[in-house]
Amino acid sequence: METMIRMACEQDLPTLVQFLEKANLGTEGLKETIEYFLLLEDESGRLRGTIGVEPFGENGLLRSLVVTAGMTEKDILLLFQQILRLTKEKEMTSLFLATNKRESVSFFEMLGFTIVPESSLPEDLYRSEHIKNILNVDNSIFLKIEM
Repeated sequence: METMIRMACEQDLPTLVQFLEKANLGTEGLKETIEYFLLLEDESGRLRGTIGVEPFGENGLLRSLVVTAGMTEKDILLLFQQILRLTKEKEMTSLFLATNKRESVSFFEMLGFTIVPESSLPEDLYRSEHIKNILNVDNSIFLKIEM
């Protein structure tokens, strides 16, 4: 199956909201940050995956990685490579992510992320509802990559 990755635009908002809600993910702030989201589509133009970044000045917070069944590791890796490229284009110096799934840490480390203590998160990240929610979840792990 042939796939394509492209930057989301305002016209994609309804489809992206529906896609994220189906995956039980929050959509707050999506409209304001739509240009920080990538869409993975199949040859028919159907949305098969997405990944986004919530910007905070020079820092970004990875958000909303969702892929449908049947997406390959290659597709997921390509999504990550493209979001890292997008954050560089947006002149961010660091990208953070949070997970409570220990088994995913080695994948992120393979991409160049390193585990960081919560105390080292930039203050502006604490404005994120996503971070506020994560801080209420046990076993949250924060990772960072320098651009």
